[in-house]
Parts: sequence; C-alpha cells; structure tokens
Amino acid sequence: MAPTIRPVTETDLPQLHQLICALAAHHGDTPNVNPNQLRKDVIGPSPWYRVLVAEAGSKGLIGYAALLPLGQLQSSAKGMDMHHLFVRPSARGTGVGRALVAACHDLCRTLGCSLMTVGTHPDNHAAAQFYETRGFAPRLPSGPRFAISLDQPLT
Repeated sequence: MAPTIRPVTETDLPQLHQLICALAAHHGDTPNVNPNQLRKDVIGPSPWYRVLVAEAGSKGLIGYAALLPLGQLQSSAKGMDMHHLFVRPSARGTGVGRALVAACHDLCRTLGCSLMTVGTHPDNHAAAQFYETRGFAPRLPSGPRFAISLDQPLT
C-alpha cells in the first residue's frame, strides 16, 4: 500500500520528533530539538520549515521531508532547500523517499519556486545517485560561506 504524503499536523509532532532524532543518530549528531520547539518551527503562526510526512496507516509516520526557503533577491528567484529527507529503515526501498521528493517538488511549484535544492554527504554515493536519477543536477560550490553565533557580539 502506497503511503499518504501530507503536511505535518499537531498530532504528528511526537512521531516527527522521533524521526528527526533517528536521522540525527544516523549521522552521528546529537539532536537538540524538543517537541515544543518543533511545534513552533513547523506548525506555529509563522513556521520556519515546511514539513511533509509519509504515513502508512496503522504503522504511523514512516518518513518525512523538511523544506527551508531560499532565494536570490537580485533575480527574484525563489526556491526551497530539502533540508531533511528521512525514511524509517523498515520502509526504505519501497518508494517512500521517491514519493516524498515528488511531493516536495509539487509543493515548491505550487509556492511559485523556480528551484529546489538538496545536499548530501560527499561520501553518500547512493543518495547522490538517488537524486540524480530524479533529475537533480550537481551544483558547483558557490564560494566561501561564513557564520557567526548570535550569542556572540560582532567585533
């Protein structure tokens, strides 16, 4: 049975939190999100992320994708970065990832975006092949990027 792909809802938050923690563990990261922060970030009046979930009946959520806006003001180009794509190990290879990517693609088009991006670890050749077979093209690095923690003052 094909999963249902839909926007995340309030009642999905506990399962979504588990999936996010599972993805973090997969990458050796320590998750630092709690359900209350997650609620604000994906459901609140001004959600920072757009999240689509894959639901498989009584199995509950079996995957999710999270999109973040991006753009180029000088060219009026709007896009979304697929920041997360995760499918439970038991559901991998069943088309759930493809369905989530397709739903993200459709959502981006509906929102008036002209592009959708995704990144993966350089050594994750299977993920790179997955995206390339879906029509994604490799992007060249755009040059140095910098960050500052907003807990520290500018000097």
